[in-house]
Amino acid sequence: MNPWYAVLLGIIQGITEFLPISSTAHLTLAGKLFGLIAADHPETWTEFIAVMQVGTLIAVIVYFWRDLLRMASSLIADLRSKGLRSGFRAYSQDSHLALLLVVGTLPVALIGFALKDLIEGTFTKTVLVLAGSLIALALLLWLAERISTHRRTLQELTWFDALVVGLAQAFALVPGSSRSGTTITAGLFLGISRDAAARFSFLLSIPAVLASGVFELARIDPSVFEMGFLNLALATVVSGVAGYAAIAWLLRYLMKHSTMAFVWYRVALGVALLLLLRSGLITP
Repeated sequence: MNPWYAVLLGIIQGITEFLPISSTAHLTLAGKLFGLIAADHPETWTEFIAVMQVGTLIAVIVYFWRDLLRMASSLIADLRSKGLRSGFRAYSQDSHLALLLVVGTLPVALIGFALKDLIEGTFTKTVLVLAGSLIALALLLWLAERISTHRRTLQELTWFDALVVGLAQAFALVPGSSRSGTTITAGLFLGISRDAAARFSFLLSIPAVLASGVFELARIDPSVFEMGFLNLALATVVSGVAGYAAIAWLLRYLMKHSTMAFVWYRVALGVALLLLLRSGLITP
């Protein structure tokens, strides 16, 4: 890998991590086109991506640091003053949102641990699976847009909402689905406004991506550095900058526009992958 590839991968990771178009699909396509994915050791590519996600994790934490600080301080204050006996209904809205993030994180934590080997294997690099997921989620996102009321706010979210969105985030473990794509889609089905669904999606990604990054860093194989330590660091930094810009842009965009542009993009990319696969320009 050369530094230009590292910069390009960082930009792809940063943008596609937060837009509902699947970072896995784009990174896998780039990896295959550039010959960066070793067929005999696909886990090296998975680890490279996981480390690169640290950049996007930092981006979302920096963007939402005020929200995170407010939620943490409110939850600590409520636990000290009201305890558990008074019930969570007596807690502030910020504390309530913090607890909803905990509930929403449980499904992906349990399912991700159970399917760890499958996620790291060749299944996550299969173009046919990526294309199918891109198109299938596009259809679901289109349906969600059609039937959603787009009226509910973050303050109106319930435990059930958090669990549903959390389960949707677990489905993002299927390559090509997109973490933000599945969670925003679930939010729309629940009648949440587009920008509120995106905001909750981004906040919910923090514990999941943090856990994934820590897990991969703790068990990282030295083979990942065969792509170059400086390249890995460069890709991570670039992904953080691109990710911050993507978050800011999408939240503004969804305040005035629907997600239909992403629906059509996902379908087009899925069809393009199938055509590239059929023509032999990329390998399965």
